Amino acid sequence: MGLFSKDYESAGVGISKNAPKKKGAALFFDIVGRKFWKLLALNFIYMLFFIPLMLILVSVAVFRNSYEAFKIAFIVLLLVFAIFIGPATAGMTKVIKAFVIEKHTFIWRDFWDGFRSNFKNAAIIGFIDCVILASAFSALQVYPALAIQTGSKAMYVPMVITFSLFLIVIVMNYYFFPMMVATTLSLKNLIKNSFALSFVALKQNFLIFIISILTLALMGVLMFYVFPVFMLILPFFPAAFLWLFTCFISYPVIQKFVINPYYTSIGEINPELIDNAPDESERIFEDMGGKEKPIEKRSKGKGKRIS
Repeated sequence: MGLFSKDYESAGVGISKNAPKKKGAALFFDIVGRKFWKLLALNFIYMLFFIPLMLILVSVAVFRNSYEAFKIAFIVLLLVFAIFIGPATAGMTKVIKAFVIEKHTFIWRDFWDGFRSNFKNAAIIGFIDCVILASAFSALQVYPALAIQTGSKAMYVPMVITFSLFLIVIVMNYYFFPMMVATTLSLKNLIKNSFALSFVALKQNFLIFIISILTLALMGVLMFYVFPVFMLILPFFPAAFLWLFTCFISYPVIQKFVINPYYTSIGEINPELIDNAPDESERIFEDMGGKEKPIEKRSKGKGKRIS
């Protein structure tokens, strides 16, 4: 039975347990299809942590006659966002990681488990991310203006340095959060490994960055220039979907260079790579996927009328 099919009365032979596993883009879109509604719910939970930013806009109207009150509200709300956005990302990452390695997860429970258990490290990195983002935005505004005023192209140098640092930090986030929820590494080692992987996996990093930029740019065009109503889908898209794509690409790199080598060093196999399904001797029922006979669609005929 298909999601968009009108035929609800027939069924196929099922899926064989020995069927070849999907890989690459086919596996990604398969995960998106199976977890679609959960991704929408996860996106909604994550976007709740952007409420402080929306309240800043509200405070502009509320405190329009009091600059001091607005400044205090602005600083408090910005600090709340900067402190909590990191742990919220950790919570979302814990759920997304389970999707990527195809393990069962409870969205609400696992989100808050990831939020609480990684709060300290995630809050520090989230705060740094916000500072770097603000610095990069300011650099793009300030240094070009100074270069025009002074007539010196040397003012573009600190702008390039600041923006390059911003890009490196963004790429490090691709690895920091998935590594944090998957390991017990210290903050120092998480930062060190994330920095190393941001240069080791250049192809993967470039792919994630380009897809993310194109998606956000398309959303921006649709919301501000074509159909403003598209802003209504922000609570449900695209944060969780983009982060699923990010973790889908970056987590195998983490497994290859961080997790698998650790288990190899202690003579074990990474549990994430082990199929937890029971073996044949432990099975009570036989999986008949791929062996069942298709159920024929019943012919529609007029039944006898009972009077």
